[in-house]
Amino acid sequence: MRVITGTAKGHRLKAPKGLATRPMLDRVKESLFSVLEGYAALHGRVLDLYAGTGSLGIESLSRGAAFADFVEQRAHVCRIIQDNLRHTRLDPQARVHCMPVAQYVRHLPDTVRYDLIIMDPPYADPEIAQTIQMIIEQGVNTAGGLLVVGHSPRVTLADTYLHWQRIKFRRLGDSCFSIYQPEPHPASDHSVQ
Repeated sequence: MRVITGTAKGHRLKAPKGLATRPMLDRVKESLFSVLEGYAALHGRVLDLYAGTGSLGIESLSRGAAFADFVEQRAHVCRIIQDNLRHTRLDPQARVHCMPVAQYVRHLPDTVRYDLIIMDPPYADPEIAQTIQMIIEQGVNTAGGLLVVGHSPRVTLADTYLHWQRIKFRRLGDSCFSIYQPEPHPASDHSVQ
């Protein structure tokens, strides 16, 4: 697993031993970021949930994201993310939070909002839809921000969650990603009759 492009291009990233962490394959990551390149959200503040190796947040930073927060609950995996950030020299632009995703999202200060939220939970996680719902309800995004969800093709996600609409879906082998964005609010009619 490596950083595909940007300031940290070619750097190999450490991954924990065993099957508990399933990093997104390079070809899937490459496809995802080729889609994201067209959005300003990629260059703002990024939240990498279920961060695992930190690969997705690190790729975002390498491509020009201003800052990234990584959330991972397993302490030994958090240390690997920190090592990967130091190795790529992206650590000044990042913070690792070693806690459950729900705890982080529910206790996020009102002053912190994200342009790009990436979540790549374990494929066996039965609560993917509830987590998406919680992220949207907590309002952790900026206006016009994006939510990227990595998931198994065996998981069916809705096209809409609250006012968020799926704008992209890609399947590559046994991996999928869906990208959601808030629906634009229609302009109010202030015309005088």
